[in-house]
Amino acid sequence: MKAPVQLNHASRLLNHGPTVIVSTVHEGRRNLMAAAWSMPVEFTPPRVALVVDKATYTREQITHSTMLALNIPCRALADLTFTVGSVSGRGDPMPGEDKFARYGISSFTGPVLGLPLVEGCVGWMEGRVIDEPHTEQAYDTFFVEVVSALSDTRVFAHGRWNLNEHNRSLHTIHHLGAGLFAVASDTLQASMLAPEA
Repeated sequence: MKAPVQLNHASRLLNHGPTVIVSTVHEGRRNLMAAAWSMPVEFTPPRVALVVDKATYTREQITHSTMLALNIPCRALADLTFTVGSVSGRGDPMPGEDKFARYGISSFTGPVLGLPLVEGCVGWMEGRVIDEPHTEQAYDTFFVEVVSALSDTRVFAHGRWNLNEHNRSLHTIHHLGAGLFAVASDTLQASMLAPEA
């Protein structure tokens, strides 16, 4: 069900503000964390902004590797998303253990940067960090150029989201705090108003 997304449509994967799972790898160690603050900032080339607190292990990995992946989880992955956002990957895990292994999270390899992407999500983007030391230090904000994008075609195809009653388990989630998520579900097609005569 995965299909490449044209890079000029990649920003639409984040346009509606879903929670994302950030995946990183540095010196052979993978990590995951949930992030509620991400947004598209440019169409061509596709660029996104992502806030990652200085205190996190993910931040260390991004700083050293200068790349990351954004995985867009759906309602079926709410528990996984909450868990990886609540538990640190820092420390001395058992040999070969990381959050993927600890919680039995399946992954596949990103097509361009080889980053670990989370199975079961509905969108995936790999990106390279754009060097912006001031915004990274002052605001914990990274700007990232997207170099690959994939989507689950059951909910995102031809550059558009299609959220309906037939694919409810695949609707994106939006963190409200303390493990409470809203689900993107009801959609409404707007029409252009006719000018008054």
